[in-house]
Amino acid sequence: MSADYSILVTTIDSDEKAREIARTALAARLAACVQVFPIQSHYEWKGEMREDAEILIQMKIRTSDYAELAALVRKLHSYDLPEILRLDIAEGDTAYLDWIAESTRREGDG
Repeated sequence: MSADYSILVTTIDSDEKAREIARTALAARLAACVQVFPIQSHYEWKGEMREDAEILIQMKIRTSDYAELAALVRKLHSYDLPEILRLDIAEGDTAYLDWIAESTRREGDG
């Protein structure tokens, strides 16, 4: 069984792109809250060890919106292979989860 609420996680290489993704997700009501953190990533890419400054983006979402939000992130993302992960929220404060539901409610929702 899938959780009702999740966190979509992605990373990006610029503040400007992070803000664009955040604003677009919020305007579409696909995310209730978007958090942006500067991070240092260490990874191997195409046979080369890399260390890059990146921006970590966490979006609180309804799980049912994951596919639509993931598609939006892919469309706006600058990477060839963006990190797009869904972390299900197993448990959370009821009032906070209700706020996520209300903040992402759109015309036509039941």
